[in-house]
Amino acid sequence: MNTRVLQAPLTGMQRYVLELGNRFGGKIELISPQRSLSRAQGNTWEQFSLPMKLGNSVLFSPANTGPLIVSNQVVTIHDVAQLDRSYVPELNDDIDSKAGAWYRFLTPRLVKRVAHVITISEFSKARILAHARMDERRITVVPNGVDARFRPHKPDEVFEKLKGLHLPSRHYALCVGSLEPRKNLARLLQAWSRIQMRMPNEVWLVLTGKRGNARVFTDAAGLDALPPRVHVTGHVPDDVLPALYGGATVFVFPSVYEGFGLPPLEAMASGVPVLTGNRTSLPEVVGDAALTVDPYDVQAIADGLAKLIDDGDLRDELAKRGRERAARFTWRLAAEKTWQVLTESAN
Repeated sequence: MNTRVLQAPLTGMQRYVLELGNRFGGKIELISPQRSLSRAQGNTWEQFSLPMKLGNSVLFSPANTGPLIVSNQVVTIHDVAQLDRSYVPELNDDIDSKAGAWYRFLTPRLVKRVAHVITISEFSKARILAHARMDERRITVVPNGVDARFRPHKPDEVFEKLKGLHLPSRHYALCVGSLEPRKNLARLLQAWSRIQMRMPNEVWLVLTGKRGNARVFTDAAGLDALPPRVHVTGHVPDDVLPALYGGATVFVFPSVYEGFGLPPLEAMASGVPVLTGNRTSLPEVVGDAALTVDPYDVQAIADGLAKLIDDGDLRDELAKRGRERAARFTWRLAAEKTWQVLTESAN
């Protein structure tokens, strides 16, 4: 198992690799560079050094990349955002030009050369096929899971854990994700600015993710500054994240492009009602257990968020449905299905 990606900070992809690797245990050998490498150095290691370590073994590359020379390989393609810039314009602002050029070269060739491709949603499968002419029977959809840490929390348990974040209120709408254009934070801020005056004074919007430059989002939203009652936490430690979900009044995730969308699933497992976009993979993940809106329609985001905050009965119903929906997605099941693909590829 190619675990090079674990050298990077923890995001959804690293969580995927860790969850599967932990469940495979001693059945699989983990291979990674012996020291920290830059992106370019990592690509070189993966293409030239990694193949020399494999012998006749099947290689599992779980993080969108893999050595082109190795056909006896199963690769997981989480999404093809690097190739989908014309499909979703916001991706043009997300993607580093050098990284984008590399993935545009690598991905279509890699998926046609390996023994099998795993992806995490029917949406991502369709987008892979849109960019690479290949037999769709060589692609298997294995959805992500949600960790058991994400569960309903008692209020005292939550806020003892969250003291270090200095949250301004115990009542907040939460958005979790990297601060990048595809997450649609500019429209979320516009939506919040439209409704915050008629929301209860104790309700805040909390944005969690690597801080980056918040000015990017106010500029994109046409705002001089963040609207009132918006709190940006920056990066939140992984052991604090479940409590942050568990304490939220509602969870909002208006992303315009997701290969899967793990944060809404984690929120649903935490018993928190969810508002999310109705594009790409997100409807697959949330089903009828969340309120979905057009992520390009600022007023739809505003109306949906206000409705969830105002309507306690709707929140209770979605929280119940969300827990039931999330229970269908487990890392145990994801690992079992992935292992089946790996063993079939070895025979």
